[in-house]
Amino acid sequence: SLFRLKDLEVPKLGDCDVHVKMLAAPINPADINMIQGSYPLLSPLPAVGGNEGVGEVLEVGRRVTALKPGDWVIPADTGLGTWRTRGVFPEEMLLKVPSDIPVLCAATLSVNPCTAFRLLADFESLAPGDSVIQNAANSGVGQAVIQIARASGIKTINVVRDRPDLPKLVERLMALGADHIITEEMLRKPEMKDIFKSIPRPRLALNCVGGKSTTEMLRHLQPKGTMVTYGGMAKQPVMVPVSAFIFRDVRLRGFWVTQWRKDHAQDQESVVAMMDALCQLIRRGQLRAPACTEVPLQDYRAALEASMKPFVSSKQILLL
Repeated sequence: SLFRLKDLEVPKLGDCDVHVKMLAAPINPADINMIQGSYPLLSPLPAVGGNEGVGEVLEVGRRVTALKPGDWVIPADTGLGTWRTRGVFPEEMLLKVPSDIPVLCAATLSVNPCTAFRLLADFESLAPGDSVIQNAANSGVGQAVIQIARASGIKTINVVRDRPDLPKLVERLMALGADHIITEEMLRKPEMKDIFKSIPRPRLALNCVGGKSTTEMLRHLQPKGTMVTYGGMAKQPVMVPVSAFIFRDVRLRGFWVTQWRKDHAQDQESVVAMMDALCQLIRRGQLRAPACTEVPLQDYRAALEASMKPFVSSKQILLL
């Protein structure tokens, strides 16, 4: 196996460093892809896995001003290596988050909710009553999209793969505030017209699957609408009929939250505004952590295996 649990010395605290006790860190698909080497970012090996999580500040170097012991922090960027109990990091690699939000919300805040927030904010100017269609609606990003859209009065049409426990999944997504939940097969059915009797056709489609169902999803987009691709779980290309471009002038865009962070490294205001907005939603009970299974660090092998199974609707969270 690629993984080993190792005891390491905690490095000396430099003037601009922060000593962090990690509290919890999820296992995300991108973490696995990074380790397998099928991701645009590669850490020099040996490396600590994990790009997301929350920790508590134990001690700060004498030039650190923004953080103090007891503060909660999350990674400011990818590649921090959160699957560890302790770490010493430069101050600029950390973002302070309020410690009055649930620990699992904080641990899962920096990737999926941020992605969902940007997908809804940056591509189409959506107003209350508008609608969005998305596939893989039960993913971490999908669940966050449902809740953030709901809080803004935006309707969601949510596409999921058919599965044995479909009614249970539908019930869970409805509880999060989903307006419509359909299977990939339904995208091709005439009954889709019934949905658009009560809500407008979407101006925005969010794709993290690819392949045939994405092409079908695109058919329901309004003229001049935008489809944003942020993942490719089917490992198949996005096929677009020429007519969609010519007669409906649809736009195809892409999004990668890591790139967004790079582009906004000098623009802390937009980062802080996003984090504040998300933490407000969490406090109001409008944004919950995804369904989680909490696993002690020593059982990491079982957690990694579980995170790679198909149709898993629960995120594995390492408790550190």
